[in-house]
Amino acid sequence: MTNDELTLDPADWTEFGALAHRMVDDMLAHLASLAQQPAWREMPPAVRGSFSGEVPREGKGDAAAYAEFVERVMPYTSGNQHPRFWGWVQGNGTPLAMMAEMLAAGINPHLAGFNQAPALVEHEVVRWLASLLGMPHDASGVLVSGGTMANTIGLAVARHAGAVAAGWNVKEDGLQGEGSPRLVFYGSSETHNWARKAAELLGLGNRSFHRVPVDAEHRMDLAALAARIAEDRAAGLRPFCVIGTAGTVNTGATDDLTAIADLCARERLWFHVDGAFGALAYLSEELRPMVDGMERADSLAFDLHKWGSMPFECACVLVRDPAVHRAAFASSASYIDPMARGVIAGGLPFAERSLELTRNFKALKVWMSLTANGADHHARLIEQNVRQAHALAALVDAHPALERLAPAPLNVVCFRYAPPGYPDAGLDALNEEILLRLQERGLAVPSGTRLAGRYAIRVANVNHRSRMSDFTALVDDVVALGEEIVGEQG
Repeated sequence: MTNDELTLDPADWTEFGALAHRMVDDMLAHLASLAQQPAWREMPPAVRGSFSGEVPREGKGDAAAYAEFVERVMPYTSGNQHPRFWGWVQGNGTPLAMMAEMLAAGINPHLAGFNQAPALVEHEVVRWLASLLGMPHDASGVLVSGGTMANTIGLAVARHAGAVAAGWNVKEDGLQGEGSPRLVFYGSSETHNWARKAAELLGLGNRSFHRVPVDAEHRMDLAALAARIAEDRAAGLRPFCVIGTAGTVNTGATDDLTAIADLCARERLWFHVDGAFGALAYLSEELRPMVDGMERADSLAFDLHKWGSMPFECACVLVRDPAVHRAAFASSASYIDPMARGVIAGGLPFAERSLELTRNFKALKVWMSLTANGADHHARLIEQNVRQAHALAALVDAHPALERLAPAPLNVVCFRYAPPGYPDAGLDALNEEILLRLQERGLAVPSGTRLAGRYAIRVANVNHRSRMSDFTALVDDVVALGEEIVGEQG
């Protein structure tokens, strides 16, 4: 190489190696000290303003770039690694999986397929996950970014199958064929918002997503579902899919998946399960009865960066019938035709299972984690989270100033501070302020929601770092902050 030829490799590998080792040491020190750190830090105005600069034209060097990260980025995340983070449904990641991400980026494979070991790792991970979740050994699957994408892929396969059953080619003609009936699908009113976004993206339209009421347990009302399907068919619509949810985002409720599977079999409808976080309860023999019927799904979507504890991003969709999965997405082009030998031997199978052609090596962190820890250890962590959530619910129920607002069958607890004699009209604002002070003081990070019009502090526990003492502290902090705010109101 002549002196005027450029590269992005280090000029001095020894010097860069020392910096890389410092990065690893710093990150491990950060992870080891999480419990001593605030659950969340507000970003100072000066730091926030520092991100409005112009693009650098000349570089400052690797060490300076890393120093910027340490000062301006690392301290100011959402806090989801912390033992007292229970907001939304966000997992923590693990040190081993962090290193697996580095290894994956280091070898930097393109995971459309190709004749390479990383593709075999993903095939193996998909097969492992299918086995662990009760799906057929030969089920098709692909790792994607998150639950929204995994569920959307499942619905796209269902749409393709529904269109074929209706006698038209949705891949060629879209949903605008002359005389084609409107395809409609169903989910409970508690279905995550991915379903609306997917309906809009796939050309079905939000009007094609028919929300079914829920019962007192926040589970889909099956009598209402059957009645709506009959009404829609009588009106000339074409039902094609029912979504069952394993672990709703609001309360952790799980639909009666066995009954939905039976209904779908009778009505010849595609059965899709959104198991974004609840599906992994199937790993536990103790918890598996709560998600019985999930194994009968035609397609199943779930996140591994929630109860699988993987770093973002990592989710999976499994499809019972590999031929239908492939038919929904496969296409050909001369520049990616498979060959009998060489680098592209075997083709690009993962590109035929979703919209993505270019994909990173998500499977490595899952493969290494399951190899290192074993599936049973992950099952025990899930059981631990459920026991912690049930213990929190019991603490709430026992406290005279706290009120639980929904059942807590799995790992989500929704409650509020409601001291005796406090006006109902002020409870929403009071609890929202409690939540904000919890976060802003770095005490804990639950999130908020509304249930039957009432504001709730929502704890969704998928945290492998949480200890029971963290939940006891949460109850104490909620009560103390509530008393503080009421005192300020005079």
